[in-house]
Amino acid sequence: MNHHTVAAISITGSCLDVLGSLYLAYDLLGGQHGPLRLLTRAVTYSIVFGIGYGLGLGPFFGLASGIATGATVSIEFNRASRGLDHYSLPWEGVFAAIRGAAFGAGLYRIVGLEFAVAFAVLITVGQVFAYSRGMRPATDYEASRRSRITRRLFWGTVVRTFG
Repeated sequence: MNHHTVAAISITGSCLDVLGSLYLAYDLLGGQHGPLRLLTRAVTYSIVFGIGYGLGLGPFFGLASGIATGATVSIEFNRASRGLDHYSLPWEGVFAAIRGAAFGAGLYRIVGLEFAVAFAVLITVGQVFAYSRGMRPATDYEASRRSRITRRLFWGTVVRTFG
């Protein structure tokens, strides 16, 4: 077996060990609203979004967009889980800009600089507009074991689809 393959498997296993340790520490410490929960959410969301985006648009795009989306969405969900009001529009604009810049960076290698910059700007403006209209990642956030969809979430999905 190639030594690069062995090293890649070893590194992947170590990363999964760290992730498992985070979940165990969260469970043992019982910190429902602490920094460990935020970190666990950020890592989990980054992996989920990274794999999802990476399958469709390649590993580089998945890495860039997954990390940015996972980190920013986890910060917004963490605030909502503590029962606090959403961030102010300028802060939400910062989150949108971080995600837009990551999408642009991920697209740069695929489509070139002009399209990547235009896409990053347009997606940032679109997200800020959605934030200004009350549609944000933590809209109608509720910790629940069963899936649910509210009228607001349904119409938000319809509007995003046509947008």
